[in-house]
Amino acid sequence: MTGSVVAEEASPDPAAVRALAAAAEAADGVAPLSEPVLIDLHENTGRHFLATRGSALVGYAHLDADGAELVVHPDHRRHGVGGRLLDALESAGAQFAWAHGRRPAALAFAAARGWVAARTLWQFRRPLTDEIPDAPLPDGITLRAFLPGLDEDAWVAVNARAFAHHPEQGSWTARDVRLREAEPWFDPAGFLLAVRDDGSLAGFHWTKVHPGPPPIGEVYVLGVDPSAQGLRLGPALTVAGLRHLRDRGLAEVMLYVDDDNPAAVRLYQRLGFTEWDADVQFRRS
Repeated sequence: MTGSVVAEEASPDPAAVRALAAAAEAADGVAPLSEPVLIDLHENTGRHFLATRGSALVGYAHLDADGAELVVHPDHRRHGVGGRLLDALESAGAQFAWAHGRRPAALAFAAARGWVAARTLWQFRRPLTDEIPDAPLPDGITLRAFLPGLDEDAWVAVNARAFAHHPEQGSWTARDVRLREAEPWFDPAGFLLAVRDDGSLAGFHWTKVHPGPPPIGEVYVLGVDPSAQGLRLGPALTVAGLRHLRDRGLAEVMLYVDDDNPAAVRLYQRLGFTEWDADVQFRRS
């Protein structure tokens, strides 16, 4: 390695950051940056920190209200790049940071800098080739596909009520939905809405397909309006989404669930999901 590393706040080149993240994912087997961060490369609502050696981008970090994320190119690790980025994040006031996947190097790096694990976001998976149990819809509820341009506001209202305890998910706006509608993976046919006879929205199961290889489905967001709690709509929506993904020819499905949501953990375990990996949020001590 030649030349010193400079880490500073600057506007990112989205293509360069995505290429850096892709190289890290190929080396580690896990995506180093979350979907909101990748979207924000174009939106610039958060703060971006670039680590460069000469003209080469060797590391990247992102900071917003949900915390920080950082990634170092595999060819430039163990040369102080991560430390420089974390210095910049700490100077900017970062109090929380995510490590995607429980990789020993990331856990050791956080511990060495005095950051402590504060939250675990489990990734569960199950094969779609296994039997999917029956879970009928409650009486008076039917399913239909999301209609872009018509359903955003109603979905945002139910999402906010369903995730009132979860500030990251519950604060989504119609703009957040439209940004995802513009992503290549968006498919309204896989965005299932549970609708009452009066047309009001009782819940939803938004599925997603990651292209792979191999491709894998995701229980992207699943929520039930508090007014529909107790109807066992959650299991019915989960099963409907799994069958939709299976009918698309997918062999496996994944989801994320917080360790502080035992009811959701039990639901998914009853439906055949098992632990695969986890993302860890660290708190600056």
